[in-house]
Amino acid sequence: MNSKDQKVLISTFEKEVYEGLTAFPKYLSSKYFYDEVGDELFQQIMALPEYYLTRTEYEIFNKHSEKIIQSFDTIKEGFDLIELGAGDGKKTKILLKELLKQKLDFAYMPIDISQNAVDGLVSTLQNEMPNVVVQGQVGEYFEVLDRLKQLSTRKKVVMVLGSNIGNLLHPRAIQFLKKLGSAMNPNDLIFMGFDQKKHPQKVLDAYNDKTGVTAAFNKNVLARINKELDGNFDLDKFMHWETYDPESGTAKSYLVSKEKQTVDINNLSLQVHFEAWESVHTEISQKYDDDIVKWLTKESGLKIVNSFSDTNNDYKNYLLAKA
Repeated sequence: MNSKDQKVLISTFEKEVYEGLTAFPKYLSSKYFYDEVGDELFQQIMALPEYYLTRTEYEIFNKHSEKIIQSFDTIKEGFDLIELGAGDGKKTKILLKELLKQKLDFAYMPIDISQNAVDGLVSTLQNEMPNVVVQGQVGEYFEVLDRLKQLSTRKKVVMVLGSNIGNLLHPRAIQFLKKLGSAMNPNDLIFMGFDQKKHPQKVLDAYNDKTGVTAAFNKNVLARINKELDGNFDLDKFMHWETYDPESGTAKSYLVSKEKQTVDINNLSLQVHFEAWESVHTEISQKYDDDIVKWLTKESGLKIVNSFSDTNNDYKNYLLAKA
């Protein structure tokens, strides 16, 4: 990332932190959980026994990789595999190995908001799979979608794994899917993970582990404000809190101030006042069923072509096309 891009990213961070902490109720975006520390914490989360999402998607890929890959390129025309929110790419590597095995013509474009994650993934792939053509890109989903058509001229398969769509409430998810659809050519495909509704306690446990890793991940946004914007948040004065509404399928994460306090963020010339037990909303994690996914895709001008599930139907990957 050049200095100009870095400056734009920081100024966006400053703008959104200022807006979120001067709003009522207060909020901060979960995309700012991620930096070098946040990336490492999320790796730990994915290994937690409570965090079923990663394991279920692994199971789907290990079980169905041959069928998934065949559905990407039925007429062997070649395509670009574009992954939004690629992270460390561990699950994707299962599909990349199958792509190499089937000798398909493809290039892989991992895209993530974290420069650290993209650099790490490109480096490991060069070592582990030197035959894979990799073109890593740093950016936010919506910003990258604006230039998606320029990324490649041939068929595209756009992957969004880890139920990242779940970070968006339904109206925003429809907006996202519509924008994704508008960046697609008629034969392009979307391969997207949707975490399914399940026992409410299982959902709560996934985002509130006993060891406190998820709490540290949530608080990392405060640590970033301290480090990058010269703030003085005392992380011990905030607690991580998780809720889940089984009716709407919405899990929400909060940081709750344990006491009345004032925080200074010097780079923003901002003092933030917190009442005791005041919350900062940081993340949503939406859960789905087939009916909700059908409705979302229909509203977005898309259709379900196929779906792949784990044994317990805890999680599904849907293959979508333009309607």
